[in-house]
Parts: sequence; structure tokens; C-alpha cells
Amino acid sequence: MKLSLTPKLSTFLKPSLATNLRRSVCSSSLSRPPPTSLKPQSPLFLRPPIHSATSSDLQKWHDWAKTLASSIGSTFADSDNGPDSTLLCRELKWLIDDAIEEEDEEEIENDQRKIRLRVALEELYLLWKQRIQERRPFQYIVGCEHWRDLVLCVQEGVLIPRPETELIVDLVGDVVSDNEELREGLWADLGTGSGAIAIGIGRVLGAGGRVIATDLSPTAISVAAFNVQRYGLQDVVELRQGSWFDPLKDVEGKLAGFVSNPPYIPSDNISGLQAEVGRHEPRVALDGGVNGMDDLLHLCKGAAFMLKPGGFFAFETNGEKQCKYLVEYMENDAGGSFCNLSIVTDFAGIRRFVTGFHK
Repeated sequence: MKLSLTPKLSTFLKPSLATNLRRSVCSSSLSRPPPTSLKPQSPLFLRPPIHSATSSDLQKWHDWAKTLASSIGSTFADSDNGPDSTLLCRELKWLIDDAIEEEDEEEIENDQRKIRLRVALEELYLLWKQRIQERRPFQYIVGCEHWRDLVLCVQEGVLIPRPETELIVDLVGDVVSDNEELREGLWADLGTGSGAIAIGIGRVLGAGGRVIATDLSPTAISVAAFNVQRYGLQDVVELRQGSWFDPLKDVEGKLAGFVSNPPYIPSDNISGLQAEVGRHEPRVALDGGVNGMDDLLHLCKGAAFMLKPGGFFAFETNGEKQCKYLVEYMENDAGGSFCNLSIVTDFAGIRRFVTGFHK
């Protein structure tokens, strides 16, 4: 596909509607520091515009970046279902939206229009090289991901939330909509990563509902805390560091529900994943052991003693085979602890989730 290499200068002067929406949603300040010593990286669109470049220099960078993106063609897509040139050029526009500050008044210096930037022009060159040459995920480049109606901070060491995982929040919303005990109860999100699911659930629970979000990674806990606080849910979502049920011993048998998107990729399949995933996202959040079931089975076994009677659970899986295995396990090997087991499809029609209730 032939792509134009001559962008209009107005590209650099008018931020997109998406940029403005993100600022309005995510502009609240943090009221207290994250509960770890790690400080998450600020997403690009939230950084102060302390840098600048002339319009001609920025145009030169854009021409270079678009030429580099266009040169990829379908190479990545053919190799591992990665991005093609069309998507990369779209990402380039999004990067510009995040990097440029909206100008109320033009600044002229030596007959050159000055553009305020949230990142130095030299770093823009570096970031785009990383995107193309290293296949660094775009979400790590800009430091955020759009998920449901949220814009979440993400960075290396934290799994990028996927669109299909949004359905877990919908599943919880459905079960609490007509069940006050579940709506006002205590929930848990195990392996929270960026905090996406915990934040989503925290927004659908009732006034008395609470969520405990756990993760083994201190980086993930720090990033999740950043996101929780930016959305003003500090009194709803509590973060605890530790492996699966270890941080939840004080609430054993008290959970109204718990959810998880655990590692479920078979170990031997990691090397064949899209480069953005296999090379850059944390393996600990992907690798589910020989058949991908290690953590899913651990969660199933724990559900019986963590949930109170009538409590709900939802797990994301790698697809139909894992779903069937889990349902058969819970029906035949879990001592009759569960009822109303269901397999739920994702947006693409793939049997993705297993849900049920504790008797």
C-alpha cells in the first residue's frame, strides 16, 4: 500500500479529540504516594511541556518516522502477526498527539514557529527507533493504554491490558446488578498488573463494595497504585503485594467474588508470540507452565476456601481447551464445591472465560 510521506503542518498544531478526552479523564492529582518505594513512569501525555522544537525540525522528524514506518510494509504481520505499515503510521499520529502541547498562542523565534513538546525531539527519534527496530510495544512508548473508558499507566514489567479482558468487568457487573450482597461485598483481583480489572470492578460495585488487588511484582503494584489514585478509588481498591492467595489469608472464606487474568500461555509457545509480547512483556505474567494451566488450577483450588457461600468467580483462559479442562476439573475433582459453571465467549467469539459460584 502506498502511503503519503508529506504530512500537513496542521498535524502538529491541533491535538486530536482523543487527546483532549484523555486529559479530561485523567487530570486528577495524586493524593498520596503509591504504597511501594518504586515510582512509576508518568505517561507521556501527562508530562509537562518543558521541551520545544521548531516546526521545521518537527516536520523533519515526522517525515523520517513515517518513512521508517512505511518501509515495514507487511514484514512484521507476515512474520508473527505484528503491526503493518498502516497501523504503525496510525501509532505515529497517536504519538504526536501525546507529545505535543496544545498552543493557545503561537511562539515565533527566528521566523520559525516553536512547538511545545512533552519530550525532547532527540527522545522522539529514540522512541520511534525502539518501536520499529526493537518492536517495543507502542503502549510502553507512550506509557499508557486505553481500556474500557480508562486510560491506564503501563510500563515495562507490567502486562498491557487486552480488550477481551474488559469482559471480566461486564461479567461482574451482571452478577452484582441484582444481588446486593455481592454488590456491597469484598472482591479480589489476583495478578492485577496495571490494576485495570480492579479499577473497573471498583466502579461497578455499590457504596459498600471493596476490592483487594494483589500482584507478585512490586513494579505492577506501584503502577496499579498510580492508576487507582488517579481515578480516585483509594478508598475502594486496596493493593497488596504477594503471590496469588498469600496476601489474602485474613479474608479467607469472606470474599463475595474474585477474578483473575492469570498467566496461561504454555511455556513452549512464548517464543512464538508476537515480538511486542514475547520480547517485552513480563514473562511471569504470560507463562502458565507446560500446558498453560499451572496458575489456573491453583486459582480453582483456592476458590473453594476463599469464597463465601454464593461467591462468584471469573477466570480468563487461553481458549476453549483450557475452559473445558477447568469446567471438568471443577465438576469432577473439586468436591462439589461449585455450581452454575459457565464458559463465556470473548468479543471474537472465542470461548475465553470460566465463571461460576461457590455453593
